[in-house]
Amino acid sequence: MPTLLTVDELKVWFDTPEGVVRAVDGVSLEVEAGQTVALLGESGSGKSITALALLQLVPQPTGRIVAGKVLLDGRDLMRFSERDMRQVRGKRIAMIFQEPQTSLNPVLTLEQQIGEVLPRSSSRRARRERIAELLDAVGMSDPGRRLGEYPHQLSGGMKQRAMIAMALAAEPQLLIADEPTTALDVTIQAQVLDLLKDLQRRTGMAVLFITHDLGVVHQVADRVAVMYAGQIVESAGRRDFFGAARHPYSHKLFRSVPSRNKRGGALEVIAGAVPSLAQEFHGCRFAERCDWAWEQCRTTLPEWQPEGDHGVRCHLYTAVGRGRPGPAGMTAEAAMQTREAGHTPTPPVLQVKDLAVHFPIRRGVLQRVAGYVRAVDGVSLTVGAARTLALVGESGCGKTTVGKAILQLIAPTAGEVEFDGMRLDRLTPAALRPLRRRLQIVFQDPFASLDPRMLVGQILEEGMRAQGIGGADSAARRHRVRELLQQVGLSTDVLNRYPHEFSGGQRQRLCIARALSVEPQVIICDEPTSALDVSVQAQILNLLKRLQQELALSYLFITHNLAVVEYLAHEVAVMYLGRIVEQGSVGDVLDSPRHPYTQALLAAVPTFTVGKPGETGVARPVVRLQGDVPSPAKPPSGCHYHPRCPQAMDRCRTDYPAEAVFSATHKVRCHLYPAGSR
Repeated sequence: MPTLLTVDELKVWFDTPEGVVRAVDGVSLEVEAGQTVALLGESGSGKSITALALLQLVPQPTGRIVAGKVLLDGRDLMRFSERDMRQVRGKRIAMIFQEPQTSLNPVLTLEQQIGEVLPRSSSRRARRERIAELLDAVGMSDPGRRLGEYPHQLSGGMKQRAMIAMALAAEPQLLIADEPTTALDVTIQAQVLDLLKDLQRRTGMAVLFITHDLGVVHQVADRVAVMYAGQIVESAGRRDFFGAARHPYSHKLFRSVPSRNKRGGALEVIAGAVPSLAQEFHGCRFAERCDWAWEQCRTTLPEWQPEGDHGVRCHLYTAVGRGRPGPAGMTAEAAMQTREAGHTPTPPVLQVKDLAVHFPIRRGVLQRVAGYVRAVDGVSLTVGAARTLALVGESGCGKTTVGKAILQLIAPTAGEVEFDGMRLDRLTPAALRPLRRRLQIVFQDPFASLDPRMLVGQILEEGMRAQGIGGADSAARRHRVRELLQQVGLSTDVLNRYPHEFSGGQRQRLCIARALSVEPQVIICDEPTSALDVSVQAQILNLLKRLQQELALSYLFITHNLAVVEYLAHEVAVMYLGRIVEQGSVGDVLDSPRHPYTQALLAAVPTFTVGKPGETGVARPVVRLQGDVPSPAKPPSGCHYHPRCPQAMDRCRTDYPAEAVFSATHKVRCHLYPAGSR
């Protein structure tokens, strides 16, 4: 295929009080027409800035493109004027941004925002039909009704899908996808990836896919480029990369991925952090974190070492370094198996019974109630002391609403919420206030939950001040803030920076530090690792596990990442359209799933195994969940899952299933199993 995009020695620098930050420092890559190139690396490595530079969208006035070429069909975009670039953005190169909350206009409906991309010559009816088609294609439930909704009315996953629909509207030649599936559950992720592949087949569109999910990389990429500290350190075809990765950094990324066989111990993490780019490097940028570094790595810049179609920037592959032991000789950790069977039950610290949250739908001049959105419709959960309950399900099923209703951030329509023997749903706001310290939440969108006008130090101290922690001793609070930053993998020199100066993953770590600042007893984690690359995710998961052991913390862990569930959770509850359809221990639910929906979720997860040198990585076939999630404003009669269930019977269409019990912990609501049976 002909080369569509060529990036040659691209450099992007930022002027800061600490000096010049070389965010992108000599990046070169190629993307062929119809090809998907995955750009992989830790948060803060420069992936997003590289993408912005291709469209000349580097933040001003501090950022500047100082060198390099960006050739699109042989024409250098760096020579284009702003007027010329307006003909490129959206039509020839489109971008899906990482932060949907900040990329969508809060005062415009989805119809208005997506319609801005479509030709003005078409009629309003044709434009509405096209917008509805786009929303339907990316898995948005009830797309006709969504046209008139605003961004604040959508869940995080729905916002991301709206962004994808907007980017695809003009069918561009090149789509830059910056973490496009981060906020999506596995079933919608599979649909979106299939959609991108289908568009590539039909239009020859190329994709530059920025992600930290190695499973997604294995599924979609033709080539993989690994980025670290502003440079490409390895580039190869997908088969070569997963079969015989060369750079030590690539191997460490593989070893940071959570899985079941690592439950008994800590995940391997990459020690330290991405080095500050406000310096001039004299050696390998990865040397301080590399297990195979020697003196030359610290004193001499490594050159690019091409070998056929596989290139690497590492001294191990020069003539001098070839005799040294390298990552190819690594042995895997001994598998550690931890079974939950037979564990001693812990007393419940949080109990939820028949929780319901119904939002009224108002219409007409008098705004009369015409119906209800049944976001949560009778949920019962129990979280034990020092235990982790994972709440999983597709985007929009009500998981986040459950978390907010437990904390009384949303008033429940019905049900009971009991914490440490107290009914939270009966307490006044004044009585609830002292309990806020013991019940914390880490929200899904880190940017929207951090005050953009406050410095990091002020953000982390705010909760402690509000709860009277430390009293008048400001020095003790500042010391605690520094400890928190170190716990979540950030250096203390960020205290005087604002949230917008951090990458998405770094902002999420700040949110976790803020929740920990008041020493809570229960933390509701709403997708806390969804924005993190695998190495930082490993640090956070290790941190959460260690804090649970040391402080007897309890977690309600809302996630769509089943690998994280396998590693961290003790119990799992599967949610569909406002109701729990299956729950039990991790071993019960993930090893022996009973409900067809749970089986579909597990089958939709892209997985892989890393090959030995000379072999290729192997992926399990991904099974697609058919159909769309019904609207909670019009839930199906009978079992809510029956319109999508391949095993649906006549009874499923009329009667909601009663609870079937398989063990003391494993329960399911499905007509395939007799009620009350074991």
